[in-house]
Amino acid sequence: MKKIVLLLTLLTLSAAVFAGCKAKDDNAGKKETVNNETADNTEATDKKETAETSGETKKIIVGASTTPHAEILEQAKDILKQAGYELEIVEYSDYVQPNLALDYGDLDANYFQHQPYLDQFNEDYGTKIVSVATIHYEPFGIYPSKAKTFDELADGAQIAVPNDTTNEARALMLLEAQGLIKLKEGAGLNATINDIVDNPKNLEIVEIEAAQLTRSLPDVEMAVINGNYAIQDGLSPADAIAVEDKDSVGAATFGNIIAVKEGDENREDIKALVDALMSDEIKQYINDTYNGAVVPQF
Repeated sequence: MKKIVLLLTLLTLSAAVFAGCKAKDDNAGKKETVNNETADNTEATDKKETAETSGETKKIIVGASTTPHAEILEQAKDILKQAGYELEIVEYSDYVQPNLALDYGDLDANYFQHQPYLDQFNEDYGTKIVSVATIHYEPFGIYPSKAKTFDELADGAQIAVPNDTTNEARALMLLEAQGLIKLKEGAGLNATINDIVDNPKNLEIVEIEAAQLTRSLPDVEMAVINGNYAIQDGLSPADAIAVEDKDSVGAATFGNIIAVKEGDENREDIKALVDALMSDEIKQYINDTYNGAVVPQF
């Protein structure tokens, strides 16, 4: 009987010891799991904080006409660098590809056009591109060639103008301001050569692609040339015999804009780009460099 009692006592003690060991192992396992989860959370937090404070540079790709837009953007690189952005400039020689590239998503923004041109482009191509800021305007000028003054214009003399709708209207309005032609009332920014209702000298208005106007200047008596193309080919407002007035419809309407795809207006990188281009440093650069051929509008 004593042997049986002793055996039962030993079995009870063994069970208690085993249970205690198992509980200890379970608690250790739980503690290890909790510690692993804590370590993972700490690591994730550390990574997030590192990403937020790393100052990693982000790239902004902007399409632009060579002169003056790309030149102005070049001056904004250091300003953007300080804000954490690397600016890549893609230069274009025409007015169509920069908007198509922006619509395709190859660019973050572009800087080359005015609002009336953009409105017409959106209508023609079905794109949804919007303006986020107006940076400057480039006064149109009437540049002499075979004829040096308006008095020298012979009957039937040729005057070249841009062939795209909005810039042609702007050129015709400048010719009208000099008393050379008269446009149909209300034609405004949609004016074409078909809206000329009075032409005392029977001037032949020759429509030419804007980028080719300076090259075509030797072939005509005069040409009305976009400011950026005039600058690009070595001309300045001082060479023109008439220039858009700063209070003209042209100056008020044809400011050159930063354009983006609709929906991107509030992106932080776009805001940084606009801030850089509207800085005092850029205003000073424009005024010092272009001598009135480019005029800040901020």
